[in-house]
Amino acid sequence: MDIAKYIDHTNLKPYASAEDIKKLCDEAIEYGFYAVCVNPYRVRLAKGYLSEKGSDIKVASVIGFPLGATSTEVKVFEAKKALEDGADELDMVINLGALKDKDYEYVKNDIAEVVKAAHEKGAKVKVIIETCYLTEEEKVKACELAKEASADFVKTSTGFGTGGATVEDVKLMRKVVGPEMGVKAAGGIHAYEQALAMIEAGATRIGASRGVQIIESARGVGK
Repeated sequence: MDIAKYIDHTNLKPYASAEDIKKLCDEAIEYGFYAVCVNPYRVRLAKGYLSEKGSDIKVASVIGFPLGATSTEVKVFEAKKALEDGADELDMVINLGALKDKDYEYVKNDIAEVVKAAHEKGAKVKVIIETCYLTEEEKVKACELAKEASADFVKTSTGFGTGGATVEDVKLMRKVVGPEMGVKAAGGIHAYEQALAMIEAGATRIGASRGVQIIESARGVGK
């Protein structure tokens, strides 16, 4: 399979330079990744650079990242700015504290407001539930709330938590959201076999800072 088309090629390091982002975009073009995922400050650069290169690769950015603990109003402002700068997709972090408090109405509205801002601009929203901090029951509830809020994807992890994507979590998330929504596996995926296992478990997108390594390992498998 053309696994590159599943990959959001990612650099969310706080110290990523302009040259690092251009390199990310060049690699995305060379390997045919679906999107690049960058911090909000770098959206305009990535979008402009890809356009200069004549590429239609998507630009994704992150909202409320990596903690999810900013207010809904701040997340919406951040989302609108990223969209204005050219983002095609937004990966937002849910309010984990509110979820732990069982304040489900707040969590759902937090997602829905960002989704509304994105959908008005034809953009997609992936909801990061940060599975490493959640019980099984909380994972299920987070996915249900994301679905009720009309998000386009649920996503396992920021890559900044204590753990990343697991096959078990991807299977659970796919079961909860059904076939209509996307499921993005992210965090700790650096080999073809891992990425393939996530896709077989139900992932429709892979988030990885080691996208090149995944493709190179895929070529090794194919030899």
